[in-house]
Amino acid sequence: MSLLVVLSPEPAEGESLPASLQQSIDAAGVASVTVLGRAGCHTLVQRTQALAPSMVLVHLDETPPQLDALLEALAAWRGAPPCALGVMSAPLDGTQHAALVAAGVHAWVPHEGVDSLAALIAQAQARWTREAALRTELDGLRTRMDERKWVDRAKGLLMSARGIGEDEAFGLLRGAAMHANLRLGEVSRSVIEAAQWAEAINRAGQLRMLSQRLVRVAAQLAAGIDAQRARVLRTQSTERVQQTLDHLAALELGPAGVQALGEVQAAWTGLAALLGAKPASTGLAAIDARGEALLSAAESLTDALEASGARRALRIVNICGRQRMRAQRLAKDALLASTLAAGASRDRLLPTMNEFEAALLELERAPLSSPEIRAGLVSARDEWLRLVGGVQALDSPEGRATLVRSSEALVDTFERLTGWYEHSLQVIMS
Repeated sequence: MSLLVVLSPEPAEGESLPASLQQSIDAAGVASVTVLGRAGCHTLVQRTQALAPSMVLVHLDETPPQLDALLEALAAWRGAPPCALGVMSAPLDGTQHAALVAAGVHAWVPHEGVDSLAALIAQAQARWTREAALRTELDGLRTRMDERKWVDRAKGLLMSARGIGEDEAFGLLRGAAMHANLRLGEVSRSVIEAAQWAEAINRAGQLRMLSQRLVRVAAQLAAGIDAQRARVLRTQSTERVQQTLDHLAALELGPAGVQALGEVQAAWTGLAALLGAKPASTGLAAIDARGEALLSAAESLTDALEASGARRALRIVNICGRQRMRAQRLAKDALLASTLAAGASRDRLLPTMNEFEAALLELERAPLSSPEIRAGLVSARDEWLRLVGGVQALDSPEGRATLVRSSEALVDTFERLTGWYEHSLQVIMS
């Protein structure tokens, strides 16, 4: 038995314990009682943390002022002291006893008589042991309830994403838990987190595409190509950027993600300020520069989210989502090159086409697939060839119209594909 003795008033350095208290300790009849140290009320919590005694014994000489100081010190433990806690003092009234109980004191005895301490120690230890057992039982109950919550959420996600029944969803979770030698609740929570990261990457990836679409739409308006549709698309895209930023801002992204999101928001503010009713051709270069800044910031954000998710399967969501941006980027640069004879835009055409083709081949060869994904990739391949044809026929009105239509069709196709990857079992169960 190790004791931390708390005296009020606090003893001076080197001062011995009060004679009556020392006599009580000596006569307690408890085997191996060791006084680890002494403290006053104001150092009680710090000394207990440092010494980790079996019990804190508080000895009060003058009850009213010292009891107030003790209760103030015990407030830090919020009624749950880290060890047995006993108090010896002059007789107390009912209100004072109630205050001690609320503060977590396990036992009280008057300090008259040498036999009081043995009873105090026994009672405090018994109550502390019982409270510790109840806390352990309560913690276990909370853990089970928490696990049930995660399991129910994970089952619902699997049922919604894959169109399966409750029994099949539960079987997937149980099988994954057995395979990974983890608790069912741990696997379920990981499933929810994987789905959240995949959604965040998908949404952040949309910002890359929108950065290029908005510049392409500005070029369309300046050139008078399907102006009515372009204005509608500009409004929709602007609203979508803001909705995506609001959604991402509500997530727990971590320090790197928060910093990257701040850079995206700053870049978007710069681009939004230039999106006028009908952009002049002379202003397209500035709009394109702002769009490139937003693209760069969105790329950094998406990569940060992929790294934070720490799941290899999330990479495929990022690769697929990036294709939406490349379809818009290619159409944007082709229009800028044809309307402004912009050398930088023309120089980006071939690299963008090569990057799109390489990513499409990687998706086609990836083992992460399903019948709907394979069909979607076939459709994407066909539309990609039409888009390339539009680039090659850029000098004709028909070629520019094909360019616009195919770029939008590819965005729609890769939106669906990215959603399928996001909700695929390989990603969710990764």
